[in-house]
Amino acid sequence: MKYRTLGRSGCAVSSLCLGTMTFGSEADEAGAHVQLDRFAEAGGTLVDTADVYSAGMSEEIIGRWFASRPADVTEPVVLATKGRFPLDDSPNGAGLSARHLTRALDASLGRLRLEAVDLYQVHAFDPWTPLEETLRTLDGFVRAGKIRYYGLSNFTGWQLTKAVHLARALNVAGPVTLQPQYSLLVREIEWEIVPAALDAGLGLLPWSPLGGGWLSGKYRRDERPAGATRLGEDPNRGMEAYDRRGTQRTWEVIDAVQKVAGERGVSMAEVALAWVTDRPGVTSTILGARTIGQLETNLRAADLRLTAAECAVLDAASDPQAADYPYGEMGAEQRDRRLAGGG
Repeated sequence: MKYRTLGRSGCAVSSLCLGTMTFGSEADEAGAHVQLDRFAEAGGTLVDTADVYSAGMSEEIIGRWFASRPADVTEPVVLATKGRFPLDDSPNGAGLSARHLTRALDASLGRLRLEAVDLYQVHAFDPWTPLEETLRTLDGFVRAGKIRYYGLSNFTGWQLTKAVHLARALNVAGPVTLQPQYSLLVREIEWEIVPAALDAGLGLLPWSPLGGGWLSGKYRRDERPAGATRLGEDPNRGMEAYDRRGTQRTWEVIDAVQKVAGERGVSMAEVALAWVTDRPGVTSTILGARTIGQLETNLRAADLRLTAAECAVLDAASDPQAADYPYGEMGAEQRDRRLAGGG
């Protein structure tokens, strides 16, 4: 396992992160604890959860794991959680207001049985709450010792840039990470969000690096999902829905991943995870597993380094084909100072 810092902070974390969205729903408590034990044994340190994962059950399961394991197992863990979305239908039960975030964090700490979390992330932007209110609230959490760092999740490029510069203007603690969706199937963040994060010194924590399971090779062209898979249980599930994501480009990317995996003698999941983990700005790639077997496969990606030739194959197949300007070839000429006659 390799280790990197959370953005410009001094806190080191493993290059692979255990995501726990399945805890309490697709993975029962016993299975979740086995995953946590195996992840820690493999040298993994960053564990990511959220208050809305299984309506709080994920945090409760993690809290009981912390309470039942010796200090030498739990001390290396850097724990991250999130708040923003509702757990009830009360008028102030969602958002990034001081009122909601304070109650959400206190509730998370109660479920986790901890006095503080290492990384507290706002789960998405809130257009209703002044950003100044949110940033002052998060700074207050740091000063109170309830959190050590904070991060952003699902923010666009302009939103994260505004947050970073407003924090500096207010002389309050700034964010250290951004958690975006990022995979060989979702590369559009490279146009604005990744450059903005790099400019601000935020470390990226990619979620859904396997494209909702598509990049593991479990689905087949012209064969609707079946069996014990997420789309087998619900083909219309969320962003990874079969009819929505099953495009020609998706199958071309899958073919490229399969080609590289076959030539290296590794799984497709390992290839897809290794590609994301070595992208610019990435601190730690979030693994989501329903079973210990899936986790074991994903953990092997920690030791896989793709060659330049292999990356070129994957990059070509997964190119999201930006318009010529400002993100495509004409834009690249300006960004790289390749203007005609300019040398």
